[in-house]
Amino acid sequence: MNHWPYIIAAYGLTALGTLGLSVASWRAMRKAEALADALRRER
Repeated sequence: MNHWPYIIAAYGLTALGTLGLSVASWRAMRKAEALADALRRER
């Protein structure tokens, strides 16, 4: 029995999950920075 399809799929899902988490974190960081800049401008 060949295990390579399972291994490739596992690595692919891990890569997609890492990419998705990175994009979500980046978007949250940009939003937080924009809110911080807006607060700074109000003062």
